[in-house]
Amino acid sequence: MAHEHHYPVEVVWTGNRGDGTRSYQGYGRDHEIRVEGRPVIAGSSDAAFRGDGSKHNPEDMLVASLCACHMLWYLHLAADAGIVVTHYVDRAEGTLLVDADGGRFTEVVLHPEVTIAAGDAARAEALHDDAHHACFIANSMNFPVRCAPRIVVSA
Repeated sequence: MAHEHHYPVEVVWTGNRGDGTRSYQGYGRDHEIRVEGRPVIAGSSDAAFRGDGSKHNPEDMLVASLCACHMLWYLHLAADAGIVVTHYVDRAEGTLLVDADGGRFTEVVLHPEVTIAAGDAARAEALHDDAHHACFIANSMNFPVRCAPRIVVSA
């Protein structure tokens, strides 16, 4: 049985410096991402696109969404499999190609490093494939999302 879930988000442009978009150089790319009942996220475009490099940009958040979705599925599957995860960090990287046709992601590679205290390390590694196939965000992408995990067994 299918179930729909909805995620209302409000994005408010805060970069009007007084003249609106009168010129490409004259306006800020700053914005706020608002979800009711949650902290506001200060956003901008990437510094390469005239944004504020100290703020999150949509490209960062897309890669972060892939990481978080994969991680949450992985932790769920590990718990079900009797694998005790004590630490999880992912240093993922997304590749964006900008050319005459515009810009698009060509791939994202996840690099999760997972420390386990109990369970089979080979099974722990294999669960990344299951997590990848379960991840709602990865299933929605039109570019490859690869996973290169590393399992550490704690003593």
